[in-house]
Amino acid sequence: MTPTPAVLDRVTALAPDALPAYLYDLAALRRHAAAVRAALPERVELYYAAKANPQAPLLTALRDAVDGYEVSSGGELAYVRATLPDAPLAFGGPGKTAAEMADALRLGVHRWHLESEQELYRLADLLAATPEAEVDVLLRVNLPVVSGALDAVALAMGGRPTPFGLDPERAEACARLLAEPRFRQLRLRGVHAHLASGLDAPEQLALAGQVVAWSLDLARRHRFELTEVNVGGGMAVDYADPSARFDWAAFGTGLARLLAPHPGLRLRIEPGRALTAYCGWYATEVLDVKQSHGEDFAVLRGGTHHLRTPATRGHDQPFAVLPVEAWPHPWPRPSARSGRTTLAGQLCTPKDVLAHRAPAPGLRAADRVLFQLAGAYAWNISHHDFLMHPHPGFHFLPGDRTDDQPAHPQQPQPGQPTG
Repeated sequence: MTPTPAVLDRVTALAPDALPAYLYDLAALRRHAAAVRAALPERVELYYAAKANPQAPLLTALRDAVDGYEVSSGGELAYVRATLPDAPLAFGGPGKTAAEMADALRLGVHRWHLESEQELYRLADLLAATPEAEVDVLLRVNLPVVSGALDAVALAMGGRPTPFGLDPERAEACARLLAEPRFRQLRLRGVHAHLASGLDAPEQLALAGQVVAWSLDLARRHRFELTEVNVGGGMAVDYADPSARFDWAAFGTGLARLLAPHPGLRLRIEPGRALTAYCGWYATEVLDVKQSHGEDFAVLRGGTHHLRTPATRGHDQPFAVLPVEAWPHPWPRPSARSGRTTLAGQLCTPKDVLAHRAPAPGLRAADRVLFQLAGAYAWNISHHDFLMHPHPGFHFLPGDRTDDQPAHPQQPQPGQPTG
């Protein structure tokens, strides 16, 4: 995966003390999102899971390609609504507080993913204060899947004991409750079943088929009109091979076949990582290179307190080395002696590693390293203030007024644009 010219130009122009920095190519993001949208059939809605990266310029860049945004907390809800006041929002997550649910109603969220019976009761009680109001409800269900189907995925949220969603028998109980008059303001539209992350297109289609079949049976048993099935996100991003992309064309064709026998049904998908990962880069420089017990270690500015993804997922973050020929010091320039180097950060923990024994022949102090696939679940899931190092810079390319808008001043800023 080659850095785009805009990213390379900006990284090259940055002074050493402006590193580390995140760089987001918004033009590349728009092209990718538009291609994903074009691959999907008409009756498939595309929502962006804001948890993957809630930066305001990224949310705005996606607006023309997506049908809406999925939020999973009161903070995400307020931030996305402030950034995009008119965008459709779906509110999910397993731990909704009463205050968050009240805010969601006030901010005009009409599509809800409910994960427990208590959430049904709580939402009905909140709606009772405005008897004319109604909202659309999907029951999030933890469906059983074919044995072993999710064993190899990076993250599984269903098909096994988890805190997410309703077991099938509890979903049946909720469907019965929603038929009672006291729940008349909650319109049961269908089922939500995000079961795993890290699935390729055939695996995603197989699970989607299971979810749709179960949802149709639920609707027949409880005599409600099934208008929507949300099959979630989790489309695979391959950190070992960034050039291997999820097959959106095959996925869209498969979804069209799945929808064909059901003219009144629409599907919804909610990718996050698979939309924004490719547009983001984490740039830094090599502070030192040293040898320990026969191995090379490069110590970088920054580390996993900025880019937590490789530590949490247990992978090596792919990267490119940008050689810097200038060495302004009178002492010898530290450099790698072997063909493989472990790229570590500045933290006082052996877990602060971005890539283990990675191919980096001749890596030297002052060279720059550009980590790929840093556009999702990177800065926003990292433990920013451990050891109190400076935060990275943030650059949204190209830097026009629309793309460089600051985060909403009333919300925590997940990264301030700098150019």
